[in-house]
Amino acid sequence: MLPTKTLSLTLLALSSYFITAPAFALPGQTRQEVAAWIRSNPSLTPALGDGLTVRRFNTATQRFLFNASVLPVTSVFDVSDNNNIIRREQISFYDVINGISVDRLEESLRVIYGADIYQDYFLARVIYQYPSPEQVALAQRQNLPLLSARRGELRLGDRFGYWLETTRGSNETGANGQITIFLREDLDQLESELRNNNN
Repeated sequence: MLPTKTLSLTLLALSSYFITAPAFALPGQTRQEVAAWIRSNPSLTPALGDGLTVRRFNTATQRFLFNASVLPVTSVFDVSDNNNIIRREQISFYDVINGISVDRLEESLRVIYGADIYQDYFLARVIYQYPSPEQVALAQRQNLPLLSARRGELRLGDRFGYWLETTRGSNETGANGQITIFLREDLDQLESELRNNNN
């Protein structure tokens, strides 16, 4: 049996590994690899069906959703594409009680995927943000708060693209938020769609 000090150091080293280890299931991998990762990820529990979706409902006012999909993050896709490869993974929250902030979405990314992916996100280049100051001013002039309630940004990292979006209320913290990791090749089409939708 290991001495207490050695056992403590071993457990500390193992916990450090699991905290900082890179994610093993990401867009670009197969459905089977991602489903296996979800089953083994302590932050996720596989749901019914294909094992690519996790739903949690604490109350009617608090919900969590994780979903991996073979469909791209954009509305345009080729039906002949390989339907065994995951193209996007999304973390979504709905929380009327505590609200959803950018910090909370970013922390969920770190907890679920680890330091490697969080670092890629953190260092990623911001490609597009919405709404623009002009859109916010227009919404205020026309007394249309919903036009400026959705806030989001696209980022391009060395490994993946990231799309973060929140819906804000009058207190700057809204009840909805999502962060999506997707294949870099889908960035241009998603940026084009978002720009068209926000104009």
